[in-house]
Amino acid sequence: MTEPSHLAAVRDSYDAVAADYVRLIIPPEEMDPVSRAMLAAFAELVRDGGGPVADLGCGPGRVTAYLAGLGLAAFGVDVSGEMVALARRAYPELRFVQGSMAALDLADGTLGGVLAWYSVHHTPPASLPAVFAEFRRVLAPGGHLLLGGHAGDAHLRPAEAYGHPVSFESHLLPAGRLADLLAQAGFTVTARLEQPRPERADRSYVCLLAYA
Repeated sequence: MTEPSHLAAVRDSYDAVAADYVRLIIPPEEMDPVSRAMLAAFAELVRDGGGPVADLGCGPGRVTAYLAGLGLAAFGVDVSGEMVALARRAYPELRFVQGSMAALDLADGTLGGVLAWYSVHHTPPASLPAVFAEFRRVLAPGGHLLLGGHAGDAHLRPAEAYGHPVSFESHLLPAGRLADLLAQAGFTVTARLEQPRPERADRSYVCLLAYA
């Protein structure tokens, strides 16, 4: 099967920026209180239901390790081999694999939770239904999804990110549209939280909590 061009662009770009990404992005412990509260709520819900948790688009593994510290059997998946290598070096006690969130090497209904933390915005909107269907496929009945990311109405083509040339694109959708797509994939959305970005009135940060 031919690899989608957007997936190759994401992999190659994050391979290039991996080391500086780690240096520039704040760790979970320094996130704003609301974001940390959403991660904590997700962790509590998944602990109650049991089952492993996949951190999809895990990057260098910091959030995966944060979830493990909250008592979850968490592992990470990322399309970037460089990101996976950094995660394995930083957290050798955890499992990290290279792969695509659109085609997970997991059996149906095997996960208690899925985290997609600022990782789906590089997916073209036309491909999101298939990605969300894949999230739904791997979750056990009643398993939880936490989707965190950027919300808005924009298609961005940055020439540079984290100090390096990049070829990925970002597709920002309104929070309501993301919630609708999750519902169409078979999820029940139980919480939706938006935080404004003071520096960008046309964009916000969004967290969507749902169950399969």
